[in-house]
Amino acid sequence: MNNVLAFAQRGAQPLQLPVFTDTADVVNQLRPSLPTYVIDQAHISATAARFIHAFSGTAMFAVKTNPNEDVLRALVHGGMNTFDVASLGEIELVHKIAPHAKMFFMHTIKAPEAIRAAYFDYGIRDFSLDHEDELSKILECTDNATDLNLYVRIALPKNENAAIDFSSKFGIKPSEAPALIRACRKVSVKLGLCFHVGTQTMDAGAYGNAINVIKNIIHESHVKIDCLDVGGGFPVPYEGENVPSIENCLDVLHTALRHAELDELELFAEPGRCLVALGGSLIVRVELRKGNMLYINDGTYGGLFDAGALLRTPFPVQAHRAGKAFEGVLEAFSMAGPTCDSIDLMEGPFMLPSDIKTGDWIEIKNTGSYSQAMRTDFNGFGACDCVFIG
Repeated sequence: MNNVLAFAQRGAQPLQLPVFTDTADVVNQLRPSLPTYVIDQAHISATAARFIHAFSGTAMFAVKTNPNEDVLRALVHGGMNTFDVASLGEIELVHKIAPHAKMFFMHTIKAPEAIRAAYFDYGIRDFSLDHEDELSKILECTDNATDLNLYVRIALPKNENAAIDFSSKFGIKPSEAPALIRACRKVSVKLGLCFHVGTQTMDAGAYGNAINVIKNIIHESHVKIDCLDVGGGFPVPYEGENVPSIENCLDVLHTALRHAELDELELFAEPGRCLVALGGSLIVRVELRKGNMLYINDGTYGGLFDAGALLRTPFPVQAHRAGKAFEGVLEAFSMAGPTCDSIDLMEGPFMLPSDIKTGDWIEIKNTGSYSQAMRTDFNGFGACDCVFIG
């Protein structure tokens, strides 16, 4: 059966897959030998519609979060028709799934060939940047186009309540931004600013703080700003986490915009994780148990990078045993991936039945974001399957 359910990776054609009632049904029917993604397209569509309804501007899905073609189709079904792309590969993918969708090339450092193809082959006119050399590159690669919409990426102060601080790599310092903004104003039809509060931000107040930074930069630049891209960072709840809702984050954002008198700007956002994370699970099999260490058939080089030492994302888990029930009480386990690398570890703790054993399965929940996108074939363990519930 697994040969029929092969997951369409990196450019392969998607297969027509069966639909199961829930994850337990997948385990009972398939008894999967490969890591298997379980995608709830209806949940993804509904979450996209929810974000679009709550946000006063245009939402563009951050494709890097999950480039699965059927996930993208579910987002389109939910009303998503604008996409944040970061590479020529993502541009080609979106064009294949939704040829009439609008794309924003929001990676601040782009290859010249990608800029040229985006502009001339795919009609993209919206580009972000955070350096004067990138502005020169965009102009050169578009033959000094006169129909560009440029977005200057601002580096925000470090957000201690985010899993990853994006401003450590991207964005121009607020003190240096006015000069770049004025240079972009001369060659932009629409001129925008953009920022990112950080991945999985746990404090909705980060959006209000960002708006205050933006207000000061606009004041110091003395040029007309047409639009604002508020990025992503909208969190989802993992195990034991109390996070602000989509609506809470957007309420803080909208209130801050009104107080800063910036609510007349055209608004954009780049939701990713919050749209797809809860719409996917990953089923893995226990290949061996050593005490409270479970050796499973996927790991940090596969779909569980976020569970590794860098982020230690506390994914919720549930044990499954085909046709039988567990009797043991819950206790803490760690997990090890299948590769011959000793850093392929996920310390957890993951709360699972004490009688879990070799041959059982574990459902790792909330893996609808980044997990599929970050898989590698290291040590030959990249293969996986994908099914749907509904």
